[in-house]
Parts: sequence; C-alpha cells; structure tokens
Amino acid sequence: MQQGNLVDRFVRWVVAAIAVGALLYVGGSMWAGFDQVRDAMARFQWVYLLPMVALTLTNYALRFVKWHYFLRLLRVDMPWGEDAWNFLAGLGMAISPGKAGELLKPYVVRARTGTPMATTIPALVSERLTDGVAMLAIAGFSVTTYAADKVHYLTIPAVVIAAGMVVVSSERLSTGIVDLIERFPVGRRIAPKLREMLGATRVCLAPVPFLVSLALSLVAWSAECFAFWLCFEGMAVQTDLELATFIYAFATVAGAAMPGGLGISDGAMAAGATTLMGVPEGIAVGASILARGVTLWLGVFIGAVCLFKVSSMLGGRIELDSGESPTSPDGAPS
Repeated sequence: MQQGNLVDRFVRWVVAAIAVGALLYVGGSMWAGFDQVRDAMARFQWVYLLPMVALTLTNYALRFVKWHYFLRLLRVDMPWGEDAWNFLAGLGMAISPGKAGELLKPYVVRARTGTPMATTIPALVSERLTDGVAMLAIAGFSVTTYAADKVHYLTIPAVVIAAGMVVVSSERLSTGIVDLIERFPVGRRIAPKLREMLGATRVCLAPVPFLVSLALSLVAWSAECFAFWLCFEGMAVQTDLELATFIYAFATVAGAAMPGGLGISDGAMAAGATTLMGVPEGIAVGASILARGVTLWLGVFIGAVCLFKVSSMLGGRIELDSGESPTSPDGAPS
C-alpha cells in the first residue's frame, strides 16, 4: 500500500465509497422507478429499524468474540477494551481497496502488545475465512431449491477454501511448499515469516477452534439475514424467511471480492428479491437500500468513529506499511 496515514486514506475511501454508493442507488432507483422506490421507502414502518440494528450489532459482537478468541489461542494478551476499539475500527476497513485496510487489526495488536504481525495476520485470515465458510453454508443450504443453475457460484469458492485448508492443516505439505519457495532469492527472505504464519494459522484452524468460530459465524451472519427479511416485513410485504436468508447470503458471497460488496451485493439483493420473491422492483431496491444501510454503512460509521479513537490510542498516526515497530503512546516498545 502507498505510504500515508491510514486515517487520511480512510477519509478518501469513505468519500469514494459514498460517491459510488450514491450512483448505484440512483441507478437502481432509475431501473425500478424513482416514484416506486420512494413509495416503498415511505411505507416502511421505522419501528422495524431498531431490531434490524440490534441484529447487526449482534453480528458485530459475535465476530468480535471470535477475533478475540483467535488472539487468545495465539497467546496474545490484548486487553478486551482496547481490542474492542480495534475490532470496531476495522469494520470501516471493509470499503478499503482489496480490503487491505483490515490489516489495521493486527497492526494495532502489534502496537499495543509487541506481537509480530506475522503471528496475528493468521487470526485475521481465519476470522474472515470462517465468515466466508459460514455464508457459503447458509447460502448452500437452499441453493438447490432456489437457484440450482447457480450452484457453481458456491461450489467453486468452497472447493478453493477446502483445498487451502487442507494445505495449511498439513504441516508436512505446507512446509514442503515453503521449502520450495525458499530456493528462490526472494523466497529466502520471506520463508521464516511464512513458516510463522502457517504455524499460527494451524492453531486457529485446528478442529475445535474451527468449529467454535464457525458456530459463532453462523449465528452472526444469520442475524444479518434475518435483518434483511425484516426489511420486507417493515414494508408489509409477506416473504419467506428461508428465501430472504438465501438471497442475502448469496448476494454477500457474490460481492465478497469488492470493497464492501458495493454494486454486486446491492444488485444481487434487488435482483434476487425481484426474480425469486416476485416483489415489485421498487420494493426490491428499497429493501436493498435499507439492508445495506444497516449492515454496511452502519459498520462504516461505527468504524470511522472508532478509528479516530484508535489513532489517538497510537499517538495520532497509523502507518500500516511502516517497516518499523510502532511505539505505544506511553512509550513502551512494541
């Protein structure tokens, strides 16, 4: 990543994401009809917003527990309070290009505890990996019922993830690959870090930790699926909870490669609601805007507030690509 204070870059990412999001929502409204989208939003009973926000906050809370659990497995003594600020600040990083800003979490852990990022990046990878597996499982539960012709959109990433986990879980196989990499000049420099990261990843993805973290992820993401269903309930449109769950999970998987899923997830939710639920385009776009407002933009807002707190905690600047170990505000080496 280009050198620069993360807070400054985050502000630019937010401005760009809001601009892109606004264009997408305007485009969706043009497709569905501005009057139809306006009417759909006007009929939404805002009393439903509170449980939707509560469900999203439940998602964040469970995912934080999972992240902190991984740190404990790696014997990283990060205080709960500081790590909560850290995790919440990371929510805003979903809109960073390539989601590279999510390296904020292991960076902050290094700053506060001195633990090398090579040890904690596997916690981040494992956290996001189990989120992905959970969403694939939720979507896969109903894909043959609602979109059998699109099952490959789930099976391909599932096979890739499974293959990667097999390689990482096998110390002999992963060590052999690193030994091969080490034969090259560049490889000799990165091989020690790769071994450290693979060892930490095996700890996080051992059978018991994997099942515990996957269970937390399943509950966390099911909560957001339920929030999506409440969008339609709030508009007095009767829909099937299982179908709404499938649409939200499938749309989230489809947009996983994009910053915040912008464009892909939004469009997939609206299209899924129209084609599978049979609701009018205005209702579908309105539900997509509401769902994304609660599940994406709420997280970006919380992340923005907490990022300034974390920046203050670290002395005012966050340089993710700095080669030197940061120093905590109290002067302790890290």
